[in-house]
Amino acid sequence: MSSTDAHVLTWIIGLVLFALSFGLHKAGKEKGSKILHMVLRVVYILIIGSGIGLIAKTGMDFMHTIKMLVGIWVIGMLEMVLIRTKKGENTKTLWILLVVSFILVLVIGYSI
Repeated sequence: MSSTDAHVLTWIIGLVLFALSFGLHKAGKEKGSKILHMVLRVVYILIIGSGIGLIAKTGMDFMHTIKMLVGIWVIGMLEMVLIRTKKGENTKTLWILLVVSFILVLVIGYSI
């Protein structure tokens, strides 16, 4: 498995865990949501680690640096959506920022 494949796989796992944790919370299953949220936090570390591996392999030019920063933005938005949802706070703006950052990271990622 290439380092790119590992990075994409960790992102897919992260997005699935995010969706499941969010769904379990909305279904009232707090314990399951909390467990998946904790596992998701470990996956964030794997995402960042595989991203650092890609940066080490490809070099840290301007576009890769921008993609790395936007990727960290996506992770931040994922975390903030889950936390604010669990607190019962408004998440509309966070969802918009999450979608924008996710689209941006995909566009940058597939263009470099």
